[in-house]
Amino acid sequence: MTSAALGVPIDVATPMSVIVACIPFLVAYPLAISFVTYSLVSKLARQNRRLDELGRTDALTRSFGAIRAVDALTIDVPRGIVFGFLGPNGSGKTTTIRLLLGLIRPDAGSARVLGLDPVAEGTALRARCGALLEFPGLYERMSAEDNLEFTARIARLPASERHARIRELLDRVGLWERRKELAGNWSRGMKQKLAVARALLPRPELVFLDEPTAGLDPAMTEEVLQALVSHVASKEMTVFFSSHQIAEVDQIADHVAIIDRGRAVVMGPLDDLRERFRRIQLVFDGDAPEPAFRSPGVVRVRRKGRVLTVLSSAGAERILEEARALNAVSVDVVPVTLKEIFLETVTAED
Repeated sequence: MTSAALGVPIDVATPMSVIVACIPFLVAYPLAISFVTYSLVSKLARQNRRLDELGRTDALTRSFGAIRAVDALTIDVPRGIVFGFLGPNGSGKTTTIRLLLGLIRPDAGSARVLGLDPVAEGTALRARCGALLEFPGLYERMSAEDNLEFTARIARLPASERHARIRELLDRVGLWERRKELAGNWSRGMKQKLAVARALLPRPELVFLDEPTAGLDPAMTEEVLQALVSHVASKEMTVFFSSHQIAEVDQIADHVAIIDRGRAVVMGPLDDLRERFRRIQLVFDGDAPEPAFRSPGVVRVRRKGRVLTVLSSAGAERILEEARALNAVSVDVVPVTLKEIFLETVTAED
């Protein structure tokens, strides 16, 4: 049996496939399904794919003068997912993308992307990738349709496929009815949506999106994200989604790496991170003590009056064993959001 929404074989015996099979019916009732629900269904579909390694860096390093932009960065990017590359401005995200695409050379370390060395095989690598970097880079004196037509010809997309592919993508980002208009006359949000469509046009195996919603209003941001998620859910594609917007990464990513000052400080499947990180709060009769916790995974310990708060990246069980010996009057364990993980693991600027 084949899902009309995703175009892939499904086994109705599995719960995940039942969810995927329901998508065509849900689409028929757009008012009954929110983007959050759609994102969840898309994530479930992607989790059923093979998560072998698509890219890897090993101690990748790059400096610009005295500034270490990427500092011994080691990450693994699984195949067939949205990989959220989350970090504050100036943390090395854009430099990392340029290194992975072979646009600049590392000072040390190495990378493999799609089985290729970005330094030695950069041209072949870029031919298999789509990218939206800092600026849209559109031809503003050309229409939206002509921008994509030009890109399709450069990518050597067969003439028999070009028109259908261009229509598919412009429909997906809501621009088909305005395809004849000059890109230069459009708002920033419309240009950004066109740039996302262009990055997806040649059916790349891997798409790099560097702050794709920068400068967009909330409504336009959601339109761009929805177009991206719906496309990725229906294709065998990996997206390297770089952003400083925690909510966006939380909304669409399957796997997250948090980067700070050129280093990956947290990395893993997003659901696993939510499961692993816990906040343990202990309340005492008097001032909280200053214990030296020996349990693995202690990220941060804070004391404030009678309250001692411990953030753990390895669950709460081991820390609770130590906490019982401190004779707290109450102990609470609470889950931690991606926003809290980010704020606790990223160092504030000096």
